[in-house]
Amino acid sequence: MKVKLFLTEAGELSRFTGRFFKQWFRPRYEIAELMRQCYVIGYNSLPLVGLTAFIMGLVLTMQLRPSMVDYGVESQLPAIVGIAIIREIGPVITALIFAGKIGSSIGAELGSMKVTEQIDAMEVSGTNPFKYLVVTRVLAATLMLPVLVLLGDAISLYGSWLGVNIRSTTSFSLFWTQVIDNLSFSDVLPAFIKSYFFGFAVGIIGCYKGYTSSKGTEGVGRSANSAVVVSSVVIFVIDLLAVQVADALGFKLKT
Repeated sequence: MKVKLFLTEAGELSRFTGRFFKQWFRPRYEIAELMRQCYVIGYNSLPLVGLTAFIMGLVLTMQLRPSMVDYGVESQLPAIVGIAIIREIGPVITALIFAGKIGSSIGAELGSMKVTEQIDAMEVSGTNPFKYLVVTRVLAATLMLPVLVLLGDAISLYGSWLGVNIRSTTSFSLFWTQVIDNLSFSDVLPAFIKSYFFGFAVGIIGCYKGYTSSKGTEGVGRSANSAVVVSSVVIFVIDLLAVQVADALGFKLKT
């Protein structure tokens, strides 16, 4: 029974995604609403993402230092932290924070509009609610998450620099040089590309859960909750697939 429900849900989500791509290319284009959603989704998420990234960089540096001192490679601390943050930790943690904040917000917002029949009213009035509500939010989430990842990585590296200077003295220019010198194009590109997929997954799942919500206010809560849970699981699945694809294309881990 659970397998049947899972397959049914997966099929409905796939059909919902196909509808998104069909509506995306058809006029009328809701540019003003897309810009507004970029502001709401991107700018309003920055404080939480920035705070999380700063603490993550600081704590990761403080946790790694004792082990690296024991092995006599403390000088490589900026390089190790930089690679870990930019290649994996930064995009994934930022995407999870994004799913928790934006996925639940979209699910609850569209869910409340669905159960109060606001979406039906838009259809009756001749407006395309799918184009206005879903396409703009999914595109905004897809575009804004990579920006948040870049900003989060920069803030996290700044936190790491502060962590390095707790026990020693390292200039920011030297710290940044060590990070950049040990990064390669194959470290940055896969992390940047997969952040687009993370954003799309969060946006489409949040919209799907909200747009298909039912059972009154209880359904709104379930939509918001399931949007976060499903988005988080999908983020890990995409990350796993991204590692395999990157490896297959020749983005080998440094040894």
